[in-house]
Amino acid sequence: MTFIPTAEKLLPDLSSRDELVLLARTLWREGYNDHLAGHITVALGDGTLLCNPWLVRWDELRPSQVIRIDLDGRVVEGDWPVPLGIPLHLQLHRMRSDVTWAMHNHPLFGTVWADRGEIPPVLDQSSALGGGGDLVLVNEYEGPVNNAEAARGAVEAMNGGHLALLAGHGVFVLGSSARAVHQRAVALEQRCQRAWHVRAIGAMPRSPLPASFLTYMKDSDGDGFRGFWESSVRAELRADPTLLDNTAPPE
Repeated sequence: MTFIPTAEKLLPDLSSRDELVLLARTLWREGYNDHLAGHITVALGDGTLLCNPWLVRWDELRPSQVIRIDLDGRVVEGDWPVPLGIPLHLQLHRMRSDVTWAMHNHPLFGTVWADRGEIPPVLDQSSALGGGGDLVLVNEYEGPVNNAEAARGAVEAMNGGHLALLAGHGVFVLGSSARAVHQRAVALEQRCQRAWHVRAIGAMPRSPLPASFLTYMKDSDGDGFRGFWESSVRAELRADPTLLDNTAPPE
């Protein structure tokens, strides 16, 4: 049945598995689409994580394919293998109890700035988008994050930040909800894209946005822009009306 939103209820009831799938699919459309690369985890509070599996692209992921793993990376529920780079998330969730949702991928413009080893400025309001958080540069490439030591070093280098450009690698976005990670990830890639284009036509200017606005946006937890995540989710459900069929009821 097609979901019809109202001002009071913008989305159907969703489980964490549903939200993970919808986060993957909405971000794929936003440029987080490096083939099989990328991981999303959700800490369940019992020492286990929901995770997208290896071998399935984000644009084809379905709730029945989401796996549950422990903090040693062992599958405790599901039929699919664990993504190769999952040690980055395992180390994160071991070290930071404040993080519930985490997303890693290699979007084009975020990865370009990570490769350059530079944090781009916020040049327009759409690049801020209320996603908030501290963007940090992890500028020491110690190897792929399927190595536990390299993964731990990357998490330590974030120093409590909420978004990271991983030099020579990609981006890492954290939050308390699927909405927060979606908001931050979209804002980050827009920020990186706009700054790249502005630099391409000349020297990088200082941000024309007032410092008070930038501080206000930075202090956001990513959950405040009601409707942004929800409209993206509804677009996915319209594109694939069967996506949530035969899934478990929300937790």
